[in-house]
Amino acid sequence: MESHCPGKTHDVTNQVPPLADYNLFESDAALAAAVDRDGAGWHRDALQRYGAALTTPDILALADLANRHTPELFTHSPRGERIDALEFHPSWHTLLALLRREGLLALPFSDPQRGAMAARCAGYYLHAQLESGSLCPLTMTFASIPVLQREPALFETLRDKLYTRQHDPRDLPLAQKASMMIGMGMTEKQGGSDVRSNQTRAFAAGNGSGRGAPYRLVGHKWFFSAPQCDAHLVLARTGDHEGLSCFFVPRFAPDGSKNAVQIQRLKNKLGNRSNASGEVEFLDAYGMLIGDEGRGVPTIIEMANYTRLDCVIGSAGLMRAALVQAIHHARHRSAFGRHLADQPLMRNVLADLALESEAATVLFMRLARAFEDAANAPEERAWRRIVTPAAKYWVCKRALEFTGEAMEVWGGNGYVEEGPMARFYREAPVNSIWEGSGNVMCLDVLRAMEREPEAAQALFAAWRSTAQVHPALGAALDRLAAALSSAPDLREAAARRIAQSIVLIAQATLLVEHAPAQAADAFIATRLADGCGESGRVYGTLPAAFDHAMIIARAFAA
Repeated sequence: MESHCPGKTHDVTNQVPPLADYNLFESDAALAAAVDRDGAGWHRDALQRYGAALTTPDILALADLANRHTPELFTHSPRGERIDALEFHPSWHTLLALLRREGLLALPFSDPQRGAMAARCAGYYLHAQLESGSLCPLTMTFASIPVLQREPALFETLRDKLYTRQHDPRDLPLAQKASMMIGMGMTEKQGGSDVRSNQTRAFAAGNGSGRGAPYRLVGHKWFFSAPQCDAHLVLARTGDHEGLSCFFVPRFAPDGSKNAVQIQRLKNKLGNRSNASGEVEFLDAYGMLIGDEGRGVPTIIEMANYTRLDCVIGSAGLMRAALVQAIHHARHRSAFGRHLADQPLMRNVLADLALESEAATVLFMRLARAFEDAANAPEERAWRRIVTPAAKYWVCKRALEFTGEAMEVWGGNGYVEEGPMARFYREAPVNSIWEGSGNVMCLDVLRAMEREPEAAQALFAAWRSTAQVHPALGAALDRLAAALSSAPDLREAAARRIAQSIVLIAQATLLVEHAPAQAADAFIATRLADGCGESGRVYGTLPAAFDHAMIIARAFAA
């Protein structure tokens, strides 16, 4: 007779163990090769150490904690004083301290040497696989440095606080802090991406006006990222110019009092929950004009170029994180008598995801090199100025579909908040929206090509040399050239397809140069060949002739 244990309904079997205690860097062959290739081998030991640290159970738990215990806004003290204070869970500050310790807020500027940009981007990519919200203030702080360096007197007072590897969470005037973070205030209710419609005004506060002079700001920002930062770069209009000007607006005024930047509320966001985004009003807030008066958009565009690159890296990091979780799950979960990873159709899906992830990785690392070398050659300028916005458009878009597909590999377990897949999925849209939506990026690609024809020609010439041995790649280049030679209205209407083609060709040439032939051929056959469905394709449609198992094994060997 079969025995029964009272109170026990079943045994727990066929559940996948948590993925932990592996090395993010060492298990990523494409990243490790790119680090050496792009001159950052000197940083390899630090990346290996960080790659191991980020997957320990205690560190992995930080991401969940920071996103479950979201920031809180306290507008007033118990005595009724206006304080606009933000309170974060301790996990948030631990995450920021990790980023500071690795030098990811300033590495190419604080330690300039060959490969420093690639080293920093690789570290950023590793952290993106852990937690995304903490990358937002890091990105803006990093991107502000080249802008602030053009203001020598101001930068002299900020350099040490920007370059330090110590995190200082205290909400104090800058003079009393060991480190600082910088945010941005660009968009307003009526304009969004159209910042030229901004209404915030700036009035000279002293005897003089112009660069370096103090101003009083009156107006609002609909998205203020991130309001807890120690200072923000803000766009506003002065009375003397039609164009917008750029202002350095500290959280505390020079006299040590709280600056008159009132936080109206924090945004209730889909993702990026660990980080605060706010709506603010300026009530005669102190600001210092940086750059030339009326030239605020060109001044802050330099910052935007760096943030766009980080959007590409952040999305590539989400894709990589979702990929390794999907592969790990498929290697441990059985269905219909076999592990998922041993089933041909699942192998096709995983291999296709692996190709997409590797293509995103080699692309952002190539862009990192261009950010170092853009002043030296037309082709490098093209990678930085033309391919970067195209990559920001395409890779960030692909992350949405990618994370959804990886979640599906997990089945129902992926759809609940106890695991990381739901968080990855919620994080995926933000990079596509932030710092210029898809249409804005694609129009910027066309604008860059018109302004940098020599650079575009040098880039296409380099691609042509690779395409000589790949007919499908050559045909894709011909189609791109035809689209670019069409009438202006037709070209603008096709801007998304043009940007998509630029990125796919860029990724294909990089894979031809740096990945196994099977991987490059599979990517070209399914992304660029005639009839492969360049738009709206789903993952898992690789031809059966390709070695799916090899592609998966290369992607994640842990």
